[in-house]
Amino acid sequence: MPTILVTDDEQDIRSLYEKELLAEGYRVLLAKSGDEALQIVRSEPVDLVVLDIRMAGKDGLETLREILSEKRHTKVILNTAYDHFKDDFSSWAADAYVVKSSNLDELKKKIEVLLRAA
Repeated sequence: MPTILVTDDEQDIRSLYEKELLAEGYRVLLAKSGDEALQIVRSEPVDLVVLDIRMAGKDGLETLREILSEKRHTKVILNTAYDHFKDDFSSWAADAYVVKSSNLDELKKKIEVLLRAA
């Protein structure tokens, strides 16, 4: 069972994603900050990280850099409400970029494709 770490500073988003991803058969871990995500990645086997960009403290792009510097093969999906971050060079290190939506079909499809390729 693949493990997905959902990192978002909004409790409602974390809860929705957890419910949806558990229903898809994934093991789901939750983090409310970049620092918390890094602690989990360092201590747990994580197959994929769904990572919000705009968070207080350590933002998603900084967290992405640190995750990949320590766990190079971890798959990361940047998941944000702001599509202009696609133009930010530092976001290109992620395996996918998904704009947040109440419909999680696109996110689920990206997760499935990335985990199948792993």
